Formats: sequence, C-alpha cells, structure tokens
Amino acid sequence: MSYFGTDGIRGKFGESPITPDFILKLGYVTGQVLMDNNNNPSRKPSVLIGKDTRLSGYVIEGALQAGFNAAGVDVHMLGPLPTPAIAHLTRSFNADAGVVISASHNPYYDNGIKLFSGDGKKLTDEMQADINDKLTAIMSASEADNDTVMPILEPAKLGKNNRINDAKGRYIEFCKGSFPYQYDLSHLTVVVDCANGAGYSVAPRVMRELGANVIAINNTPDGININADCGSTHPEGLQKAVLEHGADVGIALDGDGDRIVMVDEEGNLLDGDGILYVLATQGQTKAKGVVGTLMSNMGLELALKAADIGFTRAKVGDRYVMQDLEANGWILGGEPSGHILCLDKSRTGDAIIAGLQVLAVMQARGRALSDLVEGFEVLPQKLVNVRLPQMKDPFEYEALVAAFDKAQATLEGRGRLLIRQSGTEPMIRVMVESDDEIECDVMANDLADHIKAVLSE
Repeated sequence: MSYFGTDGIRGKFGESPITPDFILKLGYVTGQVLMDNNNNPSRKPSVLIGKDTRLSGYVIEGALQAGFNAAGVDVHMLGPLPTPAIAHLTRSFNADAGVVISASHNPYYDNGIKLFSGDGKKLTDEMQADINDKLTAIMSASEADNDTVMPILEPAKLGKNNRINDAKGRYIEFCKGSFPYQYDLSHLTVVVDCANGAGYSVAPRVMRELGANVIAINNTPDGININADCGSTHPEGLQKAVLEHGADVGIALDGDGDRIVMVDEEGNLLDGDGILYVLATQGQTKAKGVVGTLMSNMGLELALKAADIGFTRAKVGDRYVMQDLEANGWILGGEPSGHILCLDKSRTGDAIIAGLQVLAVMQARGRALSDLVEGFEVLPQKLVNVRLPQMKDPFEYEALVAAFDKAQATLEGRGRLLIRQSGTEPMIRVMVESDDEIECDVMANDLADHIKAVLSE
C-alpha cells in the first residue's frame, strides 16, 4: 500500500497512520534510506525537523526524532516555522533531509508529515517509494509480532539531537532578501492573517522589518485554533479587517505558511490565480510561461494567452507544478489555493515570499493591487466537496460516468468540469466552470448530490 498522498502523509492524530508507533517507524525507515544513500562515511546523515502550532506536534516530534536517532541519523530541531522555512534551512544547513510536521490547512485534530530532500525540494518519487516499501515491510512485520523489525545500532552509532536557536532569524533574513533592495514598505498598511499557524511570528516581523505598518490578526496560537475560521481558507475576516483599518492590502497564510491569498484595498479577494496573473504580467520581466493546475480557472489561461504568455496545467499538487516548471524551464507557477512557486526566489511554495513579490510589483508600478488585476476576468466557478465515510473512485460507477459525460457535453466550448479525489482526505472534489454563474452553481451541486447518493450506499 502507499502511505503517501499528494502532500506527504496526513490524517487524524491518534488514528492510523498518524499514531506515535507509526511515526516512530517512519522516522526509522527514512533514516535507513538516508543511511543507505550516505556517500560520506566520515559523518552521520542529518535531518532538520520543524512543525506548525498543533498540540499533537509535540508527540510526533518526539517519535520522529527517536526513530531517526535509532537509525543513526542526527536531528536538528527548528520548532514552529513555516514549511518553506524548513525547506530553505535544510538546504542552508547542508542537511540530508527536512521534515515538516503539519497538516497544512486542515483542522487542529489532523496532523501529518512532509519530507524534503537535501536540496530543499519535495522528495523524488524514487526515494519516496523506497521509504514507502520499507515502511510497508516494517508495519507488516510488526503485525506478525516480529521483534527484530527495528534492529537497534550499538550506542556509539546512534544519532543525536540539538536545537537550532537562530532558525527563525535566518528565515526572516532570507525572506527579506527576496524583496528588491531599492524599495521598502513604509508607505503601506498591511493586514496579515497568520491563521494561528506556523507563520504567526515570522510573517508580521518580515513585513515590519521592511517598513510596513502591520496589523497582525490570528497570531496567537494555542495549539487548537490553527486554521479555525481564519487564514487562507477562511479569508472573510481578513477582508473585513482590511476595510475596517483602511489598509492597502491584506495577506492570509494557511496553517503551515506555504499558501497565500490576498485582499486588495477594496476588500476584494485575490486567490492563487490572481496572484499568478499579477506576477506574470506586471512584474519587471514578463514571464515566459506559467504552470497552473487542473484547478486553475479558465480565466487565467485566457488572460495569459492574451498577454502572449505560455500556460500549461499540471496535476494538483505543488510537486507536480515544480516538475512541469523544470521541464519547461519556467520559474512561475502555482495553484488557485495559494501555493505559489517563484523559483528565482525560493525552491518551494512560500506564502511570505510570494506576497512580497506582489508588494514589490505594487511599489514598482506605483499602483494599488486592485489596478494590477485589470484584464483578468475570472469565469464563474463552483467547487463542492463531497466527504465520504471512505474513499471510493467515482469513475468506477457507470451512472456517475454517464452524468459526468452529459455535464461536460453541456459545457463544451464555454466551460469545463473537473472531478477528482482528494489526496489527503476521503473526499471527492467537484468543480464546474461556466460562463453562466447559475448553471455553474446548479450543475456542481447536482453532481455532488449524485456522487454522495451513489458512493454512500
């Protein structure tokens, strides 16, 4: 079986696979893979471990480091930091891998593990498959009560732990370094919604140290309020705050700080598609091409075509956006949800850095954010999530396939339909785009009801 979804391993804490026993074994087998690939016998492999603000992160952190140490791997603890910070610091410290303990935008009771290679990118498919194979073997052996599934090294060969105390400051300076030196933010009032997550401390500091008047909201995490009616998945509070404070712009992160949505001075929401449009068309150098995903609005595709900018769609997931960017030799891509990759600034999706690039465009152009999206018309889009007791493939049911084909024929030439399974939850996502907003809403809800009726039987 495969334990990895589109973005690592994720689930409800305390339920398989997110249990201390499983996490211990995950750390151990990942450590084994790192040992197998270690080309420098004079030193032990090392990993960096960071996390978001969930209470369960403490338990997972301890289990992971024990597993790595048992395999002979040294561990450097970072504490709460955004996912892109761990990716950057993994490369900066010349570590062999980076580990993020987070369930991203999910509620506090979920948690998960994301793994980065030594160059700060998502693990290769080959290394992930190797870890998964070893994990499957060790879990099967555990069920058979085999006491030798985790052979412990002699004490002199065990890994050790230490904490990196200046990790936060290093990442803040990295983010600031992505902003053009000739500009500052002293003329802007910026509302930053930290989602009570991993960016609660660093995001406001980055903006303040660049000169902005910062109003931070949802920046008091307590371990269970992460993503709770706030952040990039619930931007209503940010929109309200921007208007109440007369701010120039609003920025919302998700729980682990790799997604961003923005709000202009009029309270209008700008999702990942809008951010990509601004960066591609209004930046100092017009982008050669942009990689979106299957979820990207058709309006983005049409607007980029009008600007003579290439556009391709990758599978959903920033690892696939990265693969297509590298294949095309482009530097800009992302998802409507707010994963934005600016490969000339960072090797992974980074909400703070993406936000800074938009602010830099505003500064360079001397224009408000609302002005920068002129020419970008979003087609009406309706997304309905159908949560199931357990995941089933809707395309295995003839009645559903027939309904999908009929809907697609109706939309031909003026819209599109996308039905996909979530990679992290037992959920089917139904997305309809159409030039008719009412049709869009009705079709999406009708299909969602049909899916739920068939797959819940």
